[in-house]
Amino acid sequence: MEASRPLDTLNSARDKKVILELKNGKQIVGTLKAFDVHINTVLENAEEHQDGEMIRKLGKLFVRGDTIILISPSE
Repeated sequence: MEASRPLDTLNSARDKKVILELKNGKQIVGTLKAFDVHINTVLENAEEHQDGEMIRKLGKLFVRGDTIILISPSE
């Protein structure tokens, strides 16, 4: 099934590892568990990364949608 809307694409990434780039320059990697129409996002096993290296483990994380610049599959 081809995704025809942005939320369809995001829904197809549910339960998969994603990379979030945030407005403050941080990069968060984790498993996408949930999101809403505002792209408020819940990740599990989240980690903060910098220059491809893990900085710290964050666990379960809620990220406010208006702080996200992009969401990308990590694999």
